[in-house]
Amino acid sequence: MITYHLLAITIAFALDLIIGDPPNWPHPVRWMGSLIHRLDKSWNSGSFKKIKGIWMLFTLLFVVTGIVFLIIGVGYWIHPVVGILIEGVIISTAIAQKSLKEAALSVYEPLARGDMDVARQKLSYIVGRDTSMLDEPEIVRAAVETVAENTSDGITAPLFWAIIGGAPLALAYRAINTCDSMVGYRNEKYKDFGWASARLDDVVNWIPSRLTSFCMMLSNRFEKLSCREAWHILMRDAKKHPSPNSGWGEAAVAAIMGVQLGGVNYYKGIISNRAKMGNSLVPLEKGHILKVNKIVTNTVLLFILLLWLGGMLIDTWF
Repeated sequence: MITYHLLAITIAFALDLIIGDPPNWPHPVRWMGSLIHRLDKSWNSGSFKKIKGIWMLFTLLFVVTGIVFLIIGVGYWIHPVVGILIEGVIISTAIAQKSLKEAALSVYEPLARGDMDVARQKLSYIVGRDTSMLDEPEIVRAAVETVAENTSDGITAPLFWAIIGGAPLALAYRAINTCDSMVGYRNEKYKDFGWASARLDDVVNWIPSRLTSFCMMLSNRFEKLSCREAWHILMRDAKKHPSPNSGWGEAAVAAIMGVQLGGVNYYKGIISNRAKMGNSLVPLEKGHILKVNKIVTNTVLLFILLLWLGGMLIDTWF
C-alpha cells in the first residue's frame, strides 16, 4: 500500500507544480474553513470552552477523514490505478508549493520595479504584521520568513503524513493546520476554545519541521558559512522561535543565505520582538526572495526522494 501512497504523492506534487490552487476552483481547505467558522460561531461561548474546542477539532477530523476514506475507497474498489489517481488529486489540494512561490514573487516583482507601495500591499496579503511602513530589507525579511516557515506547513508536512496514511492523513493534517490558523490564538476569545487545535498542530508538525530543515541544509549550498558553522546556527537558533516548530525552517534559511531573520514586528500597532536567527553576514535585499524560492525547490525534491527511499525500504522489509 505504501507504494500506492508514493505514486499518489508524486502525482500530487506534479499537479501542484503545474496547476497550483486556481482561486475559482473548489478547494477542501475553503470547505474546512467554512465548517470551522460555523462550529466556532455555535460552540465558542459559555462554559467548558476547552472541551467544546476539542469536540470541534475532532468533529472536523471525523468529517474530513470520513469523506476522504469514502472517496478513495470507491476509487480503489474500481481499480488501483483509479484509486491512486484520485488519491493524488486529493493530496495535491493539501500542498501549496506553487502558490507559496507565487506569493513571494508577487512581492519581489514590484520591489524589482522600485514600487514600494505595491510591494507592501502584496506582502500584507501573506503576513499578519503591519506592512505600511516597511522598507525594502524589512519587506524582504517578512517574505523570506513566510516562505521559510510555510515550506513545512504548506508542502512537506502534508506529504510526510500522506506517506504514512495516504490522502486521509494528508487532509487530516490540513484540517488541523487550518483549525490552528483560525482559532489557535492565545487571546481571550480563543485561549480555551483553540487550545486543542494549537497543541495538536504542534504535535503533527514536530517531526516534519525538523526533517524539512535538515533537507534544506542538505540540498542547498551555504553561501557565506562553512558547513559546520551553518549547522551550528541551525541548532543554536531554531529553538528561539515562540513556536516549537516554525523556527527550524527560518533558522535553516538564515544559515544557508548568511542573513539574519527575526527582529521587531508590529501587529495592529503593537510591537512584537522576535528572536533573531542567523548571523547578518550580508544585508537582506530583494534577490533573497528568489533565493528562498530556490531553496524550497531543492528542499522539496530531496524530501520526496527521501520519502521514496524510505517507503521502498519499508515495503521491502515488511
